[in-house]
Amino acid sequence: MEENKLDINTIIGFVLIFGILVFMFWQNQPTPEELAAKKAEQEQVEATKAVQSEASEPVATAPIPVDANDSIAVANYKNAMGSFGYTSPKEGTTILENDLLYLEISNKGGQIVEATMKDFVTYDSIPVYLVKDNNASFGLVFSTSDNRVLHSKDLYFEPTLTSSGDTQVLSMKAKVSADKYLEYRYEMKPDEYLVGFQLRSQGLNGVINNSGPINLDWKLKGIRHSKSVQYENRYTRLTYNHKGGKISKLSEGSTEEELESDVKWLSYRQHFFSSILTNSDNFESAKLSSVNLVEEESRTQGFTKEFAAEIPLKLEGGELAYNLNWYYGPTDVKVLAQYKELGLDDSIPFGWGIFGWINRYMFTPIYTFLSSFIPFGIAIVVMTILVRLVMSPVTYKSYLSQAKMKVLKPEITELNEKYKDNAMKKQQETMKLYNKAGVSPMSGCIPALLQMPIFYALFMFFPTSFAMRQKSFLWADDLSSYDAIAHLPFSIPFYGDHVSLFPILASVAIFFYMMMTTGQNMQTQPGMPNMKFILYLSPLMMLFFFNNYASGLSLYYFVSNLITIFIMLAIKNFILDEDKIHAQIQENKKKPKKENKFQRKMREMMEQAEEQKKLGKK
Repeated sequence: MEENKLDINTIIGFVLIFGILVFMFWQNQPTPEELAAKKAEQEQVEATKAVQSEASEPVATAPIPVDANDSIAVANYKNAMGSFGYTSPKEGTTILENDLLYLEISNKGGQIVEATMKDFVTYDSIPVYLVKDNNASFGLVFSTSDNRVLHSKDLYFEPTLTSSGDTQVLSMKAKVSADKYLEYRYEMKPDEYLVGFQLRSQGLNGVINNSGPINLDWKLKGIRHSKSVQYENRYTRLTYNHKGGKISKLSEGSTEEELESDVKWLSYRQHFFSSILTNSDNFESAKLSSVNLVEEESRTQGFTKEFAAEIPLKLEGGELAYNLNWYYGPTDVKVLAQYKELGLDDSIPFGWGIFGWINRYMFTPIYTFLSSFIPFGIAIVVMTILVRLVMSPVTYKSYLSQAKMKVLKPEITELNEKYKDNAMKKQQETMKLYNKAGVSPMSGCIPALLQMPIFYALFMFFPTSFAMRQKSFLWADDLSSYDAIAHLPFSIPFYGDHVSLFPILASVAIFFYMMMTTGQNMQTQPGMPNMKFILYLSPLMMLFFFNNYASGLSLYYFVSNLITIFIMLAIKNFILDEDKIHAQIQENKKKPKKENKFQRKMREMMEQAEEQKKLGKK
C-alpha cells in the first residue's frame, strides 16, 4: 500500500490553492448596495410566508377518498389522524447502530437499506457492506379485502425511535388509521449483531383478505468482498435449517430452486459474512432460489450470487404476529456460538459427517487456542506439527509396509520373470509369497485411508476459518486468500493471473514425499507402468488447484509434507533396519501359515480359473 507523504511540491500546491480561494472570496464579496437589496428582499419573503401560514390553517373535513384501483394512491394512503385528512408520504431513513453494526432503515418499505460491519473492511479497504445500493429487498405481498394486491416495500412507514437503557427500539408503522397499521419493530442491543424483528399487524383483519396468500419476500445479491471472486463464490451459499434441524444448502455453482418445510432460519452466506433471518416458531414452508452470477475470474465483478426466499405467512385471528431476528455479521464460530438457542453456528461450512465433527470439535478449538497467544501463521505451523505427531504411528506403519515390500522386491522380480507368460500363475505365486512372508500389499493403503478424513477436514477448515481472515504471515498478507508474489499480464486457464508461492513450495514437498513413498512401490508393483504419471501429476495439480486457494491451506500442506519427509527419514535411518526386516520375513516363511476363509476362497477361485484355462487350451 502506498504511504501518504507530503513533499515540498504538495505543500506549495496547497498554499497556492488556498491563496486562490481567498482571492476569489474577496473578489466576489457583495457591495453595500447588494447587501441592502438582499435584506429588503428577505423581509418581503418572510412577510409573504406569514400571510400564507394564516390562510392555510387546517379545516376539519371528511377524509379524502382513495381510488381502490389506484395502487399509487393506496401506497400513499397513510396516517389518517382524526378528521384532518391524510398526510403526504415522507422520504427518509432512520439509523440504528451499536459498536459493531450500522443499520439504515428506510421509511419506504420499512426495510433495511444499508447494513455495514464496523470492525471489518474488504480486501481493498472498503467497509464491509451486506446491504447497500438496492442489492436487497424485503417486504410482504398480500391482497386486500377488495381484491387489490399490495407490496409493503411500496408503502411508506412512519418511524418512532425509542431507547430503553442501551437498547434501541424502532417502530415502523404503515397506517390505515391511528389504530389500524402494519408494524415492523426493530430492537438493537449493544455489542450484538443480532437484531430483534417483530412483524405484526393491528386492526387489519377487515383490510387484509383472510383467504388470500400473504408472502414474505426477501431477496439479496451477495456483494463481493475478496480478491478472488471465484474463490469467494465457492463458499457463498444459501444455507437453511429445516425438517427438525437438518442443515441443507443450495447449489454452489449453478441456479437452483427448492421448496422446503419447517424452516427455522435462512442464511445468505457471503463467505466470511452472513445475512440471516430466523424464526423461533419455524416457517411452515419456504420457496428458495439461488442464481450464480460468476462465470469466470474477474477483477470488476461486483456480485457473487442472487438469493431469494418466498415464505407464506399465516394470520392468527385475522392478524399477523411473528417474532423474528435479523443477523448481519461475520460467519465466525466465536460470534455465532453466542446464539446457540437459534443454532446459527450450524450455518458455518465445517463439512459433512465425520469431517465436520473433526473441524468443529478438534481443529477449530485447537487453532483458536493457539492463535490466542501466538501469531496466526505460527499457529498453523504448530497445529501442523501436532497433527503430524498424532499421525506418526500411521506414518510408521505405512513406511514399515514399504520397507517389507522393498525387501521382497528381488523375489517378486524373480516370480515375474519365471511366470511372465502366465499372469494367473504369477498372481497365485505372488500371493503365496506375501502370505508366507506375512506381508500384505494393502497394509500400505490402510494408513493412507486413515489420513483421508484429516486431509478433507483441513481442506474445509482453512478456507472457511474466519480467524485467519486478513491475518498476515511472511509474504502472505491474508492467510484466508492467495499469497501472490507476482502478477501476470495475462491469465492462464485453471491457474489465474498471478503466482502464489506457498502452493509452489507445497508442490515441491509433495513431489519429494511421493518419491520416497510411491516411487518405491511403483517399481515393486507389476503391471502398473503408468503409476509414474501420478508422481508428476499430483504436484502439478497442487500447483494449479491451490494457486487461488487460501494461503493458510498451502502453508499447512507444505509444512505437513516437510515434517512427514523428516519423520520418514528418521524411521528409515534410526528406527527400521532392513536387514532385520529381511531376517524376520525369512523366519515367517518357515512358519506354517493358516489361511483364513477369504484367503482360501481367493486361492480356490484362482485355481479353478487356472484349471479352466488349461482345459480351454486343450
